[in-house]
Amino acid sequence: MTTRRTFITGISALALSACGGAPSLPGPSARIPDDLRPVRNADYDAWVAAFRPRASAKGISAATLNAAFAEAGFIPGVVTRDRSQPESAYSLEDYLSIAASPERISKGRAAFARHRATLNALETRYGVDAEIITAVWGLESQYGEKRGTVPVISATSTLAFDGRRCAFFERQLIAALRILQSGDTTPARLVGSWAGAMGHTQFIPTSYLAYAVDFTGDGRRDIWSDDPTDALASTAAYLAKSGWQRGLKWGGELGAAGTPAGRTLTPQSGGPSFAVTANFGAIKRYNNSDLYAIGIGHLADRIAGGAAIQGGFPPDSNGLTKGDRITLQQRLTARGFDTGGTSGVIGPKSRAAIKAYQASTNSAVTGTPSRALLASLG
Repeated sequence: MTTRRTFITGISALALSACGGAPSLPGPSARIPDDLRPVRNADYDAWVAAFRPRASAKGISAATLNAAFAEAGFIPGVVTRDRSQPESAYSLEDYLSIAASPERISKGRAAFARHRATLNALETRYGVDAEIITAVWGLESQYGEKRGTVPVISATSTLAFDGRRCAFFERQLIAALRILQSGDTTPARLVGSWAGAMGHTQFIPTSYLAYAVDFTGDGRRDIWSDDPTDALASTAAYLAKSGWQRGLKWGGELGAAGTPAGRTLTPQSGGPSFAVTANFGAIKRYNNSDLYAIGIGHLADRIAGGAAIQGGFPPDSNGLTKGDRITLQQRLTARGFDTGGTSGVIGPKSRAAIKAYQASTNSAVTGTPSRALLASLG
C-alpha cells in the first residue's frame, strides 16, 4: 500500500527546462496560484500523445481521455514543489504544536459536533473511533478547509512526464482516469493537492479506487463534495481494512490515565514516552510516520476532551524551550517582523523574520534563533 507520506516525500530529482512565460490554458478555478495553473509545453504534449496508447491498453476509453486532457497541461509549480521538498526536521514537540494546536482542537470539536450522527454511524459500521476519523480529517485538510484546487489530471501527468517517479505517477494518472470513467466525478471537480491527493482526507487516486465508498447512497464516491460524508466513510474503510481493531485505543502517553498496554515509543530524546497498540500501526498504514500517528491519536484524544501531553520536552539544539521560541516570535512580530504565527515552531517565515531583524541591526544574518537573539529583542 502506498501512503501519503510515501506518495509526497522521497521523490528524487531530474532536471527539466523552465517554462516561464508560457501561455495559460483554461483552468477550473481562479483560486489556483499562477504557478499551479496548466500551461502549454510541447514536450509535455508529446508525452501525452505517447501516453494515450498505454492508457487505452489499460481500458481507458478515447472519450475519457479526450475529456480528461481537454484542459490539461504542464504545471510548472508542481515540478518546483516536487523538487524543493525538505526532509522533515520536526521534533515531536514541534509536530504536536501543529497537529494538536489549540485552533485545530477547537475546530475539531466543532466539526465533531456538527457531524456527530455521521461519525457515530461510521464508527458503528467500520469499528473505527469517530474521533480518530475526525482527527485524520483535521490533519489532512483542516476539516475540509484546505482540500486543494489543483487539477489532478494535470498534476499527475506533469509528475509522470517529469520523470522523477514516472512509473508511480503514471499509475496515479491511470487511476485518476479510471475515477473519471466510472462517473464518480468530472474533470472540473477532480482537483486536489499539487501532488494529486484529493478530497477531505487526501486520498491518492490508487487509494481511492481501493478504498473509497459511497456511504450516502447517491451512486458516487464523492470525496470532493462540501458534504464530507463519503470522504470520512472512505477513511474509516481504509483504516478498517488496514487492521484497525474495534474497541482498542491507539495508545497514549506512558503513565497517563487510560493509556493501554503496548509497545513503548520515545520519538524525541528527553521527551515523553508513549505506549502504542496495533491500531497505531493501522494509522501508520495511512501515513507511514510515527509523528503522524501520534499526532492523529493525540488530536483524537483532545477532540474527545482528553488532556494535553503531561511530560516535558528538553530545550532545542539552540538552547531554547518552546516558551522561549514563542516569546522570540512575539517580540519579532511586535517589532514588525512577521513570523507567520507564534506557535513556537521555527519555520521558514520565522527564519526569514530573524534574518530581516538581524540585517536591520547590522548583525550576522544567519536566520538561526538563539538565546542571545532573544535577549537582544528585550
